[in-house]
Amino acid sequence: MTSFNLIVPKLNDFLSELGGEDYKGWIFLLFSISAAISRPFSGKLADTIGRKKVMYIGVLIGLLTGISYPLSGTVLVFFAFRFSHGFSAGFLPTGATALVTDLIPENKRGVAMGIWGTFMSVGFGVGNYFANTIFTHLGYAGLYLIAAGFCLLAGIMIFFISETLPNPQKFHPRLLSVRFNDIFEPSVRPAAFVMLCATVSTGFIFVTSSDISRYLGIENQGHFFLFYMISTILVRLFAGRLSDVIGRRKSMLIGFGFLILSMTMIATATEWIQYTIAATLFGVSTGINSPTVFAWMADLCPADRRGVGSGTVFIALEFGIIIGAAISLGIYDNTMASLHALFFIGAAAALVAAAYLLWHLSRFSSKT
Repeated sequence: MTSFNLIVPKLNDFLSELGGEDYKGWIFLLFSISAAISRPFSGKLADTIGRKKVMYIGVLIGLLTGISYPLSGTVLVFFAFRFSHGFSAGFLPTGATALVTDLIPENKRGVAMGIWGTFMSVGFGVGNYFANTIFTHLGYAGLYLIAAGFCLLAGIMIFFISETLPNPQKFHPRLLSVRFNDIFEPSVRPAAFVMLCATVSTGFIFVTSSDISRYLGIENQGHFFLFYMISTILVRLFAGRLSDVIGRRKSMLIGFGFLILSMTMIATATEWIQYTIAATLFGVSTGINSPTVFAWMADLCPADRRGVGSGTVFIALEFGIIIGAAISLGIYDNTMASLHALFFIGAAAALVAAAYLLWHLSRFSSKT
Protein backbone atom coordinates (compact mmCIF):
# COMPACT_ATOMS: atom_id res chain seq x y z
CA MET A 1 0.00 0.00 0.00
CA THR A 2 2.92 2.34 0.64
CA SER A 3 4.22 1.58 -2.85
CA PHE A 4 0.88 2.30 -4.50
CA ASN A 5 0.26 5.53 -2.60
CA LEU A 6 3.71 7.08 -2.35
CA ILE A 7 3.36 8.57 -5.82
CA VAL A 8 -0.28 9.69 -5.54
CA PRO A 9 0.13 13.30 -4.25
CA LYS A 10 2.55 14.23 -7.05
CA LEU A 11 0.75 12.61 -9.98
CA ASN A 12 -1.35 15.71 -10.75
CA ASP A 13 1.76 17.91 -10.81
CA PHE A 14 3.70 15.40 -12.88
CA LEU A 15 0.89 15.22 -15.44
CA SER A 16 0.62 19.03 -15.53
CA GLU A 17 4.35 19.31 -16.29
CA LEU A 18 3.78 16.94 -19.22
CA GLY A 19 1.04 19.24 -20.49
CA GLY A 20 -1.92 17.13 -19.36
CA GLU A 21 -3.48 19.42 -16.75
CA ASP A 22 -6.97 18.96 -18.20
CA TYR A 23 -6.81 15.16 -17.93
CA LYS A 24 -6.20 14.67 -14.19
CA GLY A 25 -9.24 12.44 -13.78
CA TRP A 26 -7.67 9.92 -16.16
CA ILE A 27 -4.87 9.23 -13.66
CA PHE A 28 -7.17 7.17 -11.48
CA LEU A 29 -9.70 6.28 -14.14
CA LEU A 30 -7.15 4.30 -16.17
CA PHE A 31 -5.60 2.75 -13.05
CA SER A 32 -9.01 1.60 -11.83
CA ILE A 33 -10.10 0.28 -15.23
CA SER A 34 -7.07 -2.00 -15.55
CA ALA A 35 -7.40 -3.10 -11.92
CA ALA A 36 -11.05 -3.99 -12.56
CA ILE A 37 -10.19 -5.86 -15.77
CA SER A 38 -7.63 -7.97 -13.90
CA ARG A 39 -9.85 -8.89 -10.92
CA PRO A 40 -11.70 -11.78 -12.62
CA PHE A 41 -8.38 -13.35 -13.61
CA SER A 42 -6.72 -12.76 -10.24
CA GLY A 43 -9.76 -14.07 -8.36
CA LYS A 44 -9.91 -17.27 -10.42
CA LEU A 45 -6.15 -17.81 -10.22
CA ALA A 46 -6.15 -17.22 -6.46
CA ASP A 47 -8.66 -20.09 -6.14
CA THR A 48 -6.65 -22.38 -8.44
CA ILE A 49 -2.88 -21.78 -8.54
CA GLY A 50 -2.71 -20.22 -5.06
CA ARG A 51 -2.90 -16.95 -3.19
CA LYS A 52 0.86 -16.34 -3.08
CA LYS A 53 1.46 -16.75 -6.80
CA VAL A 54 -1.25 -14.18 -7.54
CA MET A 55 0.41 -11.81 -5.06
CA TYR A 56 3.78 -12.32 -6.77
CA ILE A 57 2.25 -11.38 -10.14
CA GLY A 58 1.06 -8.12 -8.59
CA VAL A 59 4.49 -7.43 -7.10
CA LEU A 60 6.26 -8.03 -10.42
CA ILE A 61 3.95 -5.69 -12.34
CA GLY A 62 4.21 -3.02 -9.62
CA LEU A 63 8.00 -3.22 -9.59
CA LEU A 64 8.36 -2.97 -13.39
CA THR A 65 5.86 -0.12 -13.63
CA GLY A 66 7.45 1.80 -10.75
CA ILE A 67 10.86 1.88 -12.38
CA SER A 68 9.25 2.83 -15.72
CA TYR A 69 7.38 5.99 -14.63
CA PRO A 70 10.50 8.21 -14.87
CA LEU A 71 10.69 7.33 -18.57
CA SER A 72 7.39 9.13 -19.24
CA GLY A 73 8.14 11.82 -21.80
CA THR A 74 4.59 12.43 -23.00
CA VAL A 75 1.09 12.31 -21.56
CA LEU A 76 0.32 9.21 -23.64
CA VAL A 77 3.33 7.26 -22.34
CA PHE A 78 2.54 8.28 -18.76
CA PHE A 79 -1.03 7.05 -19.13
CA ALA A 80 0.25 3.76 -20.61
CA PHE A 81 2.36 3.19 -17.50
CA ARG A 82 -0.51 4.25 -15.25
CA PHE A 83 -2.83 1.75 -16.97
CA SER A 84 -0.23 -0.99 -16.53
CA HIS A 85 0.17 -0.15 -12.85
CA GLY A 86 -3.50 -0.90 -12.26
CA PHE A 87 -2.91 -4.59 -13.01
CA SER A 88 -0.64 -4.74 -9.97
CA ALA A 89 -3.49 -3.45 -7.80
CA GLY A 90 -5.77 -6.00 -9.44
CA PHE A 91 -3.61 -8.96 -8.44
CA LEU A 92 -1.80 -8.20 -5.18
CA PRO A 93 -4.72 -7.18 -2.88
CA THR A 94 -7.03 -9.87 -4.29
CA GLY A 95 -4.62 -12.68 -3.47
CA ALA A 96 -3.72 -11.14 -0.12
CA THR A 97 -7.34 -10.66 0.99
CA ALA A 98 -8.22 -14.25 0.06
CA LEU A 99 -5.20 -15.47 2.02
CA VAL A 100 -6.11 -13.42 5.08
CA THR A 101 -9.73 -14.59 4.91
CA ASP A 102 -8.50 -18.20 4.97
CA LEU A 103 -6.60 -17.58 8.20
CA ILE A 104 -9.12 -15.82 10.40
CA PRO A 105 -11.69 -17.56 12.63
CA GLU A 106 -15.33 -16.93 11.76
CA ASN A 107 -16.21 -15.30 15.10
CA LYS A 108 -13.33 -12.81 14.88
CA ARG A 109 -13.60 -11.61 11.29
CA GLY A 110 -14.40 -8.03 12.28
CA VAL A 111 -11.36 -7.80 14.57
CA ALA A 112 -9.07 -9.53 12.08
CA MET A 113 -10.16 -7.39 9.14
CA GLY A 114 -9.67 -4.37 11.39
CA ILE A 115 -6.03 -5.37 11.97
CA TRP A 116 -5.58 -6.13 8.27
CA GLY A 117 -7.14 -2.82 7.32
CA THR A 118 -5.01 -0.93 9.85
CA PHE A 119 -1.84 -1.88 8.03
CA MET A 120 -3.43 -1.04 4.68
CA SER A 121 -4.32 2.38 6.08
CA VAL A 122 -0.83 2.92 7.44
CA GLY A 123 0.61 2.24 3.98
CA PHE A 124 -2.01 4.50 2.41
CA GLY A 125 -1.35 7.38 4.80
CA VAL A 126 2.43 7.08 5.08
CA GLY A 127 2.79 6.91 1.32
CA ASN A 128 0.65 9.97 0.72
CA TYR A 129 2.12 12.05 3.54
CA PHE A 130 5.82 11.48 2.84
CA ALA A 131 5.57 11.86 -0.93
CA ASN A 132 6.28 15.60 -0.77
CA THR A 133 9.34 15.16 1.45
CA ILE A 134 10.84 12.49 -0.78
CA PHE A 135 10.08 14.53 -3.89
CA THR A 136 11.75 17.63 -2.40
CA HIS A 137 15.01 15.75 -1.86
CA LEU A 138 15.02 13.25 -4.74
CA GLY A 139 12.63 14.53 -7.42
CA TYR A 140 10.19 12.46 -9.43
CA ALA A 141 12.69 9.75 -10.38
CA GLY A 142 13.65 9.16 -6.75
CA LEU A 143 10.01 9.10 -5.68
CA TYR A 144 9.07 6.48 -8.27
CA LEU A 145 12.12 4.32 -7.55
CA ILE A 146 11.47 4.32 -3.79
CA ALA A 147 7.86 3.30 -4.50
CA ALA A 148 9.21 0.42 -6.59
CA GLY A 149 11.54 -0.47 -3.71
CA PHE A 150 8.61 -0.85 -1.33
CA CYS A 151 6.95 -3.15 -3.87
CA LEU A 152 10.11 -5.27 -3.99
CA LEU A 153 10.16 -5.39 -0.18
CA ALA A 154 6.58 -6.69 -0.23
CA GLY A 155 7.64 -9.45 -2.61
CA ILE A 156 10.47 -10.50 -0.29
CA MET A 157 8.09 -10.62 2.68
CA ILE A 158 5.54 -12.74 0.79
CA PHE A 159 8.24 -15.42 0.48
CA PHE A 160 7.98 -16.07 4.23
CA ILE A 161 4.18 -16.50 4.22
CA SER A 162 2.65 -19.98 3.97
CA GLU A 163 0.23 -20.75 1.15
CA THR A 164 -3.31 -21.24 2.48
CA LEU A 165 -5.02 -22.74 -0.60
CA PRO A 166 -5.25 -26.54 -0.25
CA ASN A 167 -3.70 -28.43 -3.19
CA PRO A 168 -2.98 -25.53 -5.56
CA GLN A 169 -2.88 -26.42 -9.25
CA LYS A 170 -0.07 -25.80 -11.69
CA PHE A 171 -0.68 -22.87 -14.00
CA HIS A 172 -2.18 -23.73 -17.38
CA PRO A 173 -3.22 -21.20 -20.06
CA ARG A 174 -6.79 -22.57 -19.92
CA LEU A 175 -7.09 -20.99 -16.46
CA LEU A 176 -7.07 -17.61 -18.23
CA SER A 177 -10.38 -18.52 -19.85
CA VAL A 178 -12.80 -16.54 -17.69
CA ARG A 179 -16.53 -17.14 -17.54
CA PHE A 180 -19.12 -15.00 -15.78
CA ASN A 181 -18.95 -17.42 -12.85
CA ASP A 182 -15.27 -16.53 -12.46
CA ILE A 183 -15.99 -12.79 -12.48
CA PHE A 184 -18.91 -12.48 -10.13
CA GLU A 185 -19.78 -14.29 -6.90
CA PRO A 186 -23.55 -13.74 -6.43
CA SER A 187 -23.50 -14.38 -2.70
CA VAL A 188 -21.40 -11.25 -1.99
CA ARG A 189 -23.60 -8.91 -4.05
CA PRO A 190 -24.79 -6.89 -1.00
CA ALA A 191 -21.22 -6.24 0.16
CA ALA A 192 -20.16 -5.32 -3.38
CA PHE A 193 -22.97 -2.77 -3.78
CA VAL A 194 -22.10 -1.09 -0.50
CA MET A 195 -18.43 -0.97 -1.50
CA LEU A 196 -19.37 0.61 -4.84
CA CYS A 197 -21.30 3.41 -3.14
CA ALA A 198 -18.52 4.06 -0.61
CA THR A 199 -15.69 4.37 -3.12
CA VAL A 200 -17.32 6.95 -5.38
CA SER A 201 -16.17 9.44 -2.73
CA THR A 202 -12.70 7.88 -2.76
CA GLY A 203 -12.48 8.56 -6.49
CA PHE A 204 -13.26 12.23 -5.89
CA ILE A 205 -10.62 12.49 -3.16
CA PHE A 206 -7.93 10.77 -5.22
CA VAL A 207 -8.46 13.18 -8.11
CA THR A 208 -8.81 16.44 -6.16
CA SER A 209 -7.18 16.20 -2.69
CA SER A 210 -3.77 17.54 -3.69
CA ASP A 211 -5.40 20.46 -5.52
CA ILE A 212 -7.70 21.24 -2.58
CA SER A 213 -4.67 21.48 -0.30
CA ARG A 214 -3.17 24.04 -2.65
CA TYR A 215 -6.42 26.04 -2.90
CA LEU A 216 -6.63 26.23 0.90
CA GLY A 217 -2.98 27.24 1.31
CA ILE A 218 -1.81 23.92 2.76
CA GLU A 219 1.80 23.31 1.76
CA ASN A 220 1.88 19.51 2.09
CA GLN A 221 -0.32 17.96 -0.60
CA GLY A 222 -0.65 14.82 1.51
CA HIS A 223 -2.25 16.80 4.38
CA PHE A 224 -5.65 15.14 3.95
CA PHE A 225 -4.17 11.66 4.16
CA LEU A 226 -2.21 12.32 7.36
CA PHE A 227 -5.36 13.05 9.34
CA TYR A 228 -7.23 10.33 7.48
CA MET A 229 -4.52 7.85 8.48
CA ILE A 230 -4.45 8.82 12.16
CA SER A 231 -8.21 8.63 12.60
CA THR A 232 -8.74 5.45 10.61
CA ILE A 233 -5.98 3.61 12.50
CA LEU A 234 -7.41 4.63 15.87
CA VAL A 235 -10.89 3.57 14.80
CA ARG A 236 -9.72 0.23 13.44
CA LEU A 237 -7.78 -0.54 16.62
CA PHE A 238 -10.65 0.26 18.98
CA ALA A 239 -13.73 -0.50 16.88
CA GLY A 240 -12.55 -3.59 15.02
CA ARG A 241 -14.78 -5.81 17.14
CA LEU A 242 -17.84 -3.60 16.68
CA SER A 243 -19.27 -5.53 13.74
CA ASP A 244 -18.64 -8.86 15.50
CA VAL A 245 -20.93 -7.63 18.29
CA ILE A 246 -23.70 -5.56 16.69
CA GLY A 247 -23.55 -6.96 13.15
CA ARG A 248 -22.00 -5.84 9.88
CA ARG A 249 -24.88 -3.76 8.57
CA LYS A 250 -25.46 -1.75 11.75
CA SER A 251 -21.73 -1.00 11.93
CA MET A 252 -21.70 0.26 8.35
CA LEU A 253 -24.73 2.46 8.97
CA ILE A 254 -22.61 4.28 11.55
CA GLY A 255 -19.70 4.45 9.09
CA PHE A 256 -21.83 5.90 6.30
CA GLY A 257 -23.19 8.53 8.68
CA PHE A 258 -19.62 9.77 9.16
CA LEU A 259 -18.99 9.59 5.40
CA ILE A 260 -22.02 11.76 4.61
CA LEU A 261 -20.82 14.34 7.14
CA SER A 262 -17.26 14.26 5.75
CA MET A 263 -18.36 14.77 2.14
CA THR A 264 -20.66 17.63 3.12
CA MET A 265 -17.84 19.36 5.03
CA ILE A 266 -15.42 19.05 2.10
CA ALA A 267 -18.08 20.45 -0.23
CA THR A 268 -18.43 23.55 1.95
CA ALA A 269 -14.82 23.95 3.15
CA THR A 270 -13.30 27.41 2.83
CA GLU A 271 -10.36 27.02 5.24
CA TRP A 272 -7.98 24.29 6.36
CA ILE A 273 -9.56 23.54 9.75
CA GLN A 274 -12.85 22.35 8.28
CA TYR A 275 -10.99 20.38 5.62
CA THR A 276 -8.88 18.72 8.31
CA ILE A 277 -11.96 17.77 10.33
CA ALA A 278 -13.50 16.35 7.14
CA ALA A 279 -10.35 14.27 6.54
CA THR A 280 -10.56 12.95 10.09
CA LEU A 281 -14.22 12.00 9.66
CA PHE A 282 -13.41 10.31 6.36
CA GLY A 283 -10.84 8.23 8.22
CA VAL A 284 -13.41 7.30 10.88
CA SER A 285 -15.83 6.22 8.16
CA THR A 286 -13.21 4.14 6.35
CA GLY A 287 -12.00 2.66 9.62
CA ILE A 288 -15.50 1.33 10.29
CA ASN A 289 -16.65 0.46 6.77
CA SER A 290 -13.62 -1.08 5.10
CA PRO A 291 -12.93 -4.00 7.48
CA THR A 292 -16.66 -4.54 7.99
CA VAL A 293 -17.50 -4.89 4.30
CA PHE A 294 -14.72 -7.48 3.86
CA ALA A 295 -15.84 -9.33 6.98
CA TRP A 296 -19.37 -9.30 5.52
CA MET A 297 -17.97 -10.65 2.26
CA ALA A 298 -16.32 -13.51 4.19
CA ASP A 299 -19.61 -14.24 5.99
CA LEU A 300 -21.55 -14.40 2.73
CA CYS A 301 -19.03 -16.22 0.51
CA PRO A 302 -18.52 -20.03 0.29
CA ALA A 303 -15.00 -21.04 1.43
CA ASP A 304 -14.03 -22.42 -2.00
CA ARG A 305 -15.00 -19.15 -3.71
CA ARG A 306 -13.11 -16.65 -1.54
CA GLY A 307 -10.75 -15.64 -4.31
CA VAL A 308 -13.65 -14.83 -6.64
CA GLY A 309 -15.60 -13.30 -3.74
CA SER A 310 -12.68 -11.00 -2.87
CA GLY A 311 -12.30 -10.17 -6.55
CA THR A 312 -15.99 -9.28 -6.81
CA VAL A 313 -15.79 -6.81 -3.93
CA PHE A 314 -12.57 -5.33 -5.32
CA ILE A 315 -14.21 -4.96 -8.75
CA ALA A 316 -16.95 -2.99 -7.02
CA LEU A 317 -14.26 -0.90 -5.33
CA GLU A 318 -12.61 -0.17 -8.67
CA PHE A 319 -15.90 0.69 -10.35
CA GLY A 320 -16.71 3.08 -7.52
CA ILE A 321 -13.38 4.85 -8.06
CA ILE A 322 -13.93 4.78 -11.84
CA ILE A 323 -17.34 6.42 -11.41
CA GLY A 324 -15.84 9.02 -9.06
CA ALA A 325 -12.96 9.78 -11.43
CA ALA A 326 -15.30 9.94 -14.45
CA ILE A 327 -17.66 12.35 -12.70
CA SER A 328 -14.63 14.43 -11.73
CA LEU A 329 -13.63 14.67 -15.39
CA GLY A 330 -17.05 16.08 -16.20
CA ILE A 331 -17.44 18.50 -13.27
CA TYR A 332 -14.01 19.48 -11.94
CA ASP A 333 -12.46 22.33 -13.94
CA ASN A 334 -9.39 23.01 -11.74
CA THR A 335 -11.25 25.54 -9.57
CA MET A 336 -12.41 25.30 -5.96
CA ALA A 337 -15.93 26.34 -6.95
CA SER A 338 -16.40 23.25 -9.12
CA LEU A 339 -15.71 20.97 -6.13
CA HIS A 340 -18.98 21.73 -4.30
CA ALA A 341 -21.23 19.67 -6.57
CA LEU A 342 -18.64 16.90 -6.70
CA PHE A 343 -18.62 16.21 -2.97
CA PHE A 344 -22.37 16.66 -2.56
CA ILE A 345 -22.65 13.79 -5.06
CA GLY A 346 -20.31 11.82 -2.78
CA ALA A 347 -22.64 12.49 0.14
CA ALA A 348 -25.61 11.35 -1.98
CA ALA A 349 -23.86 8.08 -2.89
CA ALA A 350 -23.22 7.41 0.81
CA LEU A 351 -26.86 8.14 1.55
CA VAL A 352 -27.91 5.55 -1.06
CA ALA A 353 -25.71 2.95 0.66
CA ALA A 354 -27.22 3.77 4.06
CA ALA A 355 -30.74 3.43 2.63
CA TYR A 356 -29.81 0.06 1.11
CA LEU A 357 -28.44 -1.20 4.43
CA LEU A 358 -31.63 -0.16 6.21
CA TRP A 359 -33.68 -2.01 3.59
CA HIS A 360 -31.44 -5.08 3.88
CA LEU A 361 -31.81 -5.09 7.66
CA SER A 362 -35.60 -5.01 7.36
CA ARG A 363 -35.63 -7.68 4.63
CA PHE A 364 -33.08 -10.12 6.06
CA SER A 365 -32.96 -10.57 9.80
CA SER A 366 -29.75 -12.62 10.22
CA LYS A 367 -27.03 -11.36 12.59
CA THR A 368 -24.78 -10.17 9.76
